[in-house]
Amino acid sequence: MPATILSGKDVAAALLDSLKPKVKELQPHMAIVQVGDDPASDSYITQKRKSCEEVGITSIHRHLAEKTTKEELLRVVDELNRDTTVTGFIVQLPLPAHLKSAVEEVIRAIDPAKDIDGFTPVNVGKTFLGTAFEDLPPATPAGVILLLEHYGIDVRGKHAVVVGHSNITGKPLAAMLLNRNATVTVCHKYTADLAQFTGQADILCTAVGKPGLITGDMVKPGAVVIDIGTTRTDAGLKGDVDFDAVKEIASAITPVPGGIGPMTVASLIRNCVRAAEMGRG
Repeated sequence: MPATILSGKDVAAALLDSLKPKVKELQPHMAIVQVGDDPASDSYITQKRKSCEEVGITSIHRHLAEKTTKEELLRVVDELNRDTTVTGFIVQLPLPAHLKSAVEEVIRAIDPAKDIDGFTPVNVGKTFLGTAFEDLPPATPAGVILLLEHYGIDVRGKHAVVVGHSNITGKPLAAMLLNRNATVTVCHKYTADLAQFTGQADILCTAVGKPGLITGDMVKPGAVVIDIGTTRTDAGLKGDVDFDAVKEIASAITPVPGGIGPMTVASLIRNCVRAAEMGRG
């Protein structure tokens, strides 16, 4: 039997709708900082601003020139940190090539209380302490957890394999799964015999950005497969998973697009609302 399709688009719409009363009460404001004109970033920002509009959040777009210096970008971050009218903000990644070495410094400069992407060391670190500390968790891992919860997929006692160990997705997702009592294995590009591990997974999450990395023979029959990877190709947006093959083996699978992407945006919006709640408190 083909796998159940886990529609992030549907779940995200329901989550956004549930946030509307809080948005009306708290009236949060979001800022999005973009440097340069990366087409993928343009698309993501359009989605984020559209979701803000849907729930009633005011958003502003600080679009900086391609040649913006590190010092100029840090001044904008500092300005937004101090601006009491801004509830939360993000710096859209990736940054232009000349700023790539400054990404960590820029992330560190963001006030954790306004870090609605959940990228700062404080907010990533808190995810390792337990569910009670997941105040502003990284948006993509949080989206994965929300999707699993919506579909009633209990991770407790399950073997979850996470492919990818980035600071913004793989590592915090592994921690959030551990917080919910999954048994977690983390794999990455240096893992020998990747299929040995993916084939053991009850829940397989992949966040690498390599189309077709996970093939049908690498997946345990009946596994839940969460495809977080996205790569823009001439044929459109592709995930890490060979969807057509794996959907015949898995019990449930996320599509690309329409899976974790919408959940990431919805989680970002939820974090903005949470930031407003914590600011009021």
